[in-house]
Amino acid sequence: MKEFFRSFFASLLAIIVSGILMVVFFVMLVVGVAKSVTEKDTTKVSGDIIEIDLTKRIHEIGENNPFAAFGEGESYKAGLYDITRAIDHAATDNSIKGIYLKLGPTPNGWATLQELHESLKAFRLSGKFIYGYGENITQGTYFAASAADSIFLNPSGDIELKGFATILSFFKGTLDKLEVQPEIFYAGRFKSATEPFRVDKMSEPNKQQVKEFQNAMWAEFITAAGAYARMSPDSIHLLAQTGAIQFPSDALKHRLVGGLLYSDEVAKLLRRKTGKSEADDIETVSINDYADMVKATRTSASSKIAVLFAEGEIVDGEQEDDYQIASQTMCEQIRKLRMNDKIKAVVLRVNSPGGSALASEVILRELTLLKQKKPLIVSMGNYAASGGYYISSNADSVFALPNTITGSIGVFGMMFNFDKMAKNKLGVTFDGVKNAPYADFPTAMRPLTAEEGAMMQRSIDTIYAKFKGRVATGRKLAPEVVDSIAQGRVWTGGKALELGLVDGLGGLDRAIASAVAKAGLTTYKIVTYPEPVDKFSSLMKRINNNTGAAAAIKAAMREEIGTGVEWLDKLKSLQRMNGRAMMAMPFVYTVE
Repeated sequence: MKEFFRSFFASLLAIIVSGILMVVFFVMLVVGVAKSVTEKDTTKVSGDIIEIDLTKRIHEIGENNPFAAFGEGESYKAGLYDITRAIDHAATDNSIKGIYLKLGPTPNGWATLQELHESLKAFRLSGKFIYGYGENITQGTYFAASAADSIFLNPSGDIELKGFATILSFFKGTLDKLEVQPEIFYAGRFKSATEPFRVDKMSEPNKQQVKEFQNAMWAEFITAAGAYARMSPDSIHLLAQTGAIQFPSDALKHRLVGGLLYSDEVAKLLRRKTGKSEADDIETVSINDYADMVKATRTSASSKIAVLFAEGEIVDGEQEDDYQIASQTMCEQIRKLRMNDKIKAVVLRVNSPGGSALASEVILRELTLLKQKKPLIVSMGNYAASGGYYISSNADSVFALPNTITGSIGVFGMMFNFDKMAKNKLGVTFDGVKNAPYADFPTAMRPLTAEEGAMMQRSIDTIYAKFKGRVATGRKLAPEVVDSIAQGRVWTGGKALELGLVDGLGGLDRAIASAVAKAGLTTYKIVTYPEPVDKFSSLMKRINNNTGAAAAIKAAMREEIGTGVEWLDKLKSLQRMNGRAMMAMPFVYTVE
């Protein structure tokens, strides 16, 4: 028996040591690869046509990928600002002859697509070409690609021109079946964030606001499509209303595409456009590699304009996910920018549907301190709503894109009572002892009392009043005006300009120009914060937090089922909301 245990523990020790050595070797290998990728020469790229794949998600900030050395994607994935800056640079780059757009279903928001559209329009002024090609061209990618010289469709492909629809899911029936009782409190007639849990269909105020921002986005779309097809916007609208575009031939007939071609025929066009023979390869460079090269270009100016990206849900504490606005992490970054004398102005790029009311207030306070020392400009992306608008409201100037969803000045809180479900479905009951009436409040194991419900509603009303007050002060609007445009209602950027919620329409470039003017600079350089997302660091952080397996499963699901995995994100978000005051749109409106 003694020999058995000696052999057993010797084998166990060998396994442990081998495992440790393998982990150390793996880490050293990946770090070495990451270093080599970081230190690679990014001052030159080969290729005379930039390829932009609009079917890939574009975040505000870029991603470093040290695993590219193992064949897993590109070493750098450009963010939206990287891409627009690269397109601008390419217009004067003699080595670049044109841009090729890969078209298909896109996960990108309408404001992101609008900013790309505007960058491509500016590029065309250089006289260089833009071609787009797809086998399944959706309305989103068509909107961005309508800035091209020519859009080509596969002869057997699909193209959408059908109008916009916004479909929401409602869970009241599910909760009823499960005997889960939602306890819901909100302020603002249009604060529809809680509707999926308290009703089984959209309220009339919610339908009204969705219809209005949908119509505004549709007007932008048919204007862009009409400009490409050399038709009036009304004619494009009529094609959608009558369902006239069913087949590729219909799209060609109505000039929505420049030709019905196979991919090899498009390749021939690209060769001719770049002066190559049939035997030559097409020399393309991905927008990611080209943007990485442009990003590596250094300027010598000592004065800096900082662009601070705030993308994702607003949460309390430290950042856990890659695209998240965590109060502690964000405030640390804002504080560093405030104390850095070389930073002469800050542009805050907000792309967020909101989140925690407390986190939003904490971030706004730090931004207010920064504004006391240097100009603060806000640029809004796809969403700057609820908490996203809250942290934007006190800036010196605020700019939105016409398709930005903003406003949603309202507050809500939700709790879920599982008492009946636990008892009737699982046979579980709860009992306990407390020495004060509210000692176990908040709780999900019993219904709230009338007094507790009143406490929750007072808290929501108090935070709502503070929200409106912050907007009135920051935007220099009368309280009654703010009250009339608040009520939890969402607006497009165009309407927000009319209402005084933003100062102008434009992308990040306009916000940067405003920051430069307010700082009184003639020479400067742009620096971006935070650092690009690093996949290796993210993986190590998740492993350290014991979430590596969950992250791996989630990544695999996202790869296999696409946006369906976003339901997991929503459920996680709901868990964070339970019992908290929220400035958020938990179910983000999508227009398709």
